[in-house]
Amino acid sequence: MPQYIADNTDDEISHHRFLNNYLASKGAMPIDLSEFATLPPSRVSGVPPTGRLTNLKQLTVDTTWWTRYRSETANPDFGGIFENAVPDLAKGKHPAIPVDDSDLILNSDGSIPNHLQAIANTAGFHFAFIEQGGSSLYPALAQKVTNLEVLRVLLSIGGSEIMHFQRWHDKAGNATNITDGDLSFPNLNRGVDPNPKGTSVNPADDFQTNLIMPEPTFFLNAKLGLVSIIRPTSTAQGGAVASVVSFADDGLFLDPATNKNTGIVDVLMRLAEEADEARRRI
Repeated sequence: MPQYIADNTDDEISHHRFLNNYLASKGAMPIDLSEFATLPPSRVSGVPPTGRLTNLKQLTVDTTWWTRYRSETANPDFGGIFENAVPDLAKGKHPAIPVDDSDLILNSDGSIPNHLQAIANTAGFHFAFIEQGGSSLYPALAQKVTNLEVLRVLLSIGGSEIMHFQRWHDKAGNATNITDGDLSFPNLNRGVDPNPKGTSVNPADDFQTNLIMPEPTFFLNAKLGLVSIIRPTSTAQGGAVASVVSFADDGLFLDPATNKNTGIVDVLMRLAEEADEARRRI
């Protein structure tokens, strides 16, 4: 993972720089969101005291992607509804980074305390949540593109997002079965209980945590049978806007001083609405 984290940093910075260079090459304005880097960083020793774009200390993580990708009976593009694999992460506000040095103190025997392990578990599921969104967003946007060069950009960067998702899907499966206060991580090899209200389809058929490839499910038309796919990819889902909404619901841009999202959400929403309004010209 240390090598992967270094590669991931290079990857994301390269995407940012390339896309801005590409916009400039076409006479468009590059995107600069640095004015929103105002959120307080972790107080862990050695962390630069500069503002952040994102808040990783108060997350409400949607983990339905775990059951969605294991379902052989439902696809969100067909209205499938899925249970959270870690219900406690989907409620409350949980840190995905150490907040201060006290979070890094080991037990007297040198073992990792449940609180620090819970932070790591949260981070693993949160990374996968972010990357599964990107895995769906790029194919949704690709269906709206007319220019073949832009399509090439979307397909090429989108493939990288899928690589990240599979890495974090695999890593999330290593989350240990622990409890830290009101946050519990279940033994995911036992499966996920169906919705007691009966509003959900059976969320998954295979729960083995090292099954990280998408289980085959229905696609385009149920009559065509099952196929292993990225899901969702329907443009009816409002790909870009749905991504921004999910990030905001996640608490990614929450200002702890006001308990409200920073202004970056409004800017991202305007960009997302323009992206979703695009139509392929024939």
